[in-house]
Amino acid sequence: MTAAEYIEKKLEEKFKESEYESCFCVEVKEVQRGRKIEVYIDCDTGVNFSTCRKISRFLEEDLDESPLVKENYILEVSSPGARRPLILLRQYGKHIGRKLEIKLTDGEKFDGRLLDVLEDSILLERRIVEKEGKRKIRKKIESEIAFSAIQTARVKLAI
Repeated sequence: MTAAEYIEKKLEEKFKESEYESCFCVEVKEVQRGRKIEVYIDCDTGVNFSTCRKISRFLEEDLDESPLVKENYILEVSSPGARRPLILLRQYGKHIGRKLEIKLTDGEKFDGRLLDVLEDSILLERRIVEKEGKRKIRKKIESEIAFSAIQTARVKLAI
């Protein structure tokens, strides 16, 4: 078992507690040959500093005694942040109404406003331009996109 797998398992247990039941693990990465561990967590209600600190302390208690990590390791627990891609379908729910930048597995790229999150897909409102003769007609269309067809999705930040 790797340190990342061990951490994911410990987080599954922790997130069953009532205080953390809206939280979930997005990603655990080991970098710098196991000397640095990055843990990204999210919650349906949002992540704050206090939650990250509590989770970090919880993990440190086990990792300090674990042979799975180097002696002088660095543990970082944070939310994925606005610039990181959405990885899990569960992350999309709190972004309903926001604009997403989508890249599909077939290479197609487009932007759209997230309207809804379904069981295995998302519903996106896209603006398209169609030509009718010499005129360009702008339309809004709704597209259901299978989660499995999404390579990357990022929240598009307003500037």
